[in-house]
Amino acid sequence: MNLQQILVFLAALKENKNKAWMEAHQGDYHQARDTFVSIAGFLIKELAPLDKSIADLEPKRCVFRINRDIRFSKDKSPYKINMGAYLTKGGRNSGYAGYYLHLEPHGQSFVAGGIYQPTTDALKKIRQEIDYNGDGLESIVNTPHFKKLFGDLQGEKLKRPPKGYDLDHPQIEQLKMKSFLAMYYVKDHVVTQKDFLPRVLDAFQALTPLNQFLNTAIDM
Repeated sequence: MNLQQILVFLAALKENKNKAWMEAHQGDYHQARDTFVSIAGFLIKELAPLDKSIADLEPKRCVFRINRDIRFSKDKSPYKINMGAYLTKGGRNSGYAGYYLHLEPHGQSFVAGGIYQPTTDALKKIRQEIDYNGDGLESIVNTPHFKKLFGDLQGEKLKRPPKGYDLDHPQIEQLKMKSFLAMYYVKDHVVTQKDFLPRVLDAFQALTPLNQFLNTAIDM
């Protein structure tokens, strides 16, 4: 799978974010997108034995559109300069935690997982699960491999403890979180190496326990 092709196309798109250029390069776009859809299919197939909740996902439905929604944005550029795929239980708009691959030139590619801005109800359930089973979350995010890949969980936090939780709670920092994300950036030369997709798969496998913890909470 030629990931260099995707980065080259996106770099050119960044310099020519207009419909006329895109129309003249439809062939390049579709070739790059087809490659990215194939990558999503590969990751689904390889990860499904570990996370059966994604086994039936259709790869092309996991890939985000390249067209931007400019209705409420000051930036009226019609296209994104990245390609992203989100693999998650129920599809990319289901609201569940999942696995995200983002390709963008100039060192902006990244691998990520967890959940970004869950709904109020889902966030309440996740906090309840952390309250009941905080040691379970700690054991996931503190495993040596997870720590080496992702470091600490990331995401916007409340300044004060959420209602109903004490400041001295042993997991108070996690309880203050409004998103629960694990991610790391990847340089362009790494994306184009032959072992990149196995490395992405390894990262997704390391994310599986976190996603299962979060999704179990949401389903309660």
